[in-house]
Amino acid sequence: MQFSDTTEEIAKALSIFRGTVKQPAKSADNPFFKSKYVQLEGVVAAIDDALGKTGLSYTQEVTSEGDQVAVTTAILHESGEYIIMAPLAVPVTKKDAQAFGSAETYARRYSLSAAFGITSDIDDDGNAASQKSPQ
Repeated sequence: MQFSDTTEEIAKALSIFRGTVKQPAKSADNPFFKSKYVQLEGVVAAIDDALGKTGLSYTQEVTSEGDQVAVTTAILHESGEYIIMAPLAVPVTKKDAQAFGSAETYARRYSLSAAFGITSDIDDDGNAASQKSPQ
């Protein structure tokens, strides 16, 4: 993460945001893992609803290189202070527009969720991450 030289105002604003944000409903189905998650639109709506008079905004930069799409999320404050998250890179399984678009949406959702503390997936206690990778 990168921070502006000062962070007093953005820290106050994030504290207000955290006290206001309502976690979105996990209403979309993931048939592969038989679980529910929040779509990108739900993450954006939860964040936008809580920004209110905090002076916060955000932007996301999408880049691609080879078989990856990367998203960098920046949280901005009206004072000029900022926090820039490290890029979140997602592999693309096929080289077509739909696969790149899907990877972008996935990366945007997870990057925004991490930046603002949104819980967008069911907590599986690390079970999926602890499974062996396919060979």
